[in-house]
Amino acid sequence: MRCVIARFPFELTKYGVLETMKGVKPEAVTGESVIIGRRHYPVKQVGQVITRQDRRDFSAAEVLRAMARLGFTCRTLPAAEPVRVLSPLQEASAMLGTPMAV
Repeated sequence: MRCVIARFPFELTKYGVLETMKGVKPEAVTGESVIIGRRHYPVKQVGQVITRQDRRDFSAAEVLRAMARLGFTCRTLPAAEPVRVLSPLQEASAMLGTPMAV
């Protein structure tokens, strides 16, 4: 499959990516990831290994799109849940519990 990463064309195949990533130890996943074989790799690590470019030269989205088109399972960051902020009165009420009905 032909794809463009960081303005450079690459001819990638699923087998080629599997062979390239064979023996590469995955770094700790803190964001988007790609499952190659049975391992979870950070997207930027995969992009660096298969393109031999610096991680700053391409975006994670470019690599995610290419890996998904090749049939690899890609995981993105879950949406952050909003943090509920309580007023001091609400916080004190929550710590004391709700009053019992008589």
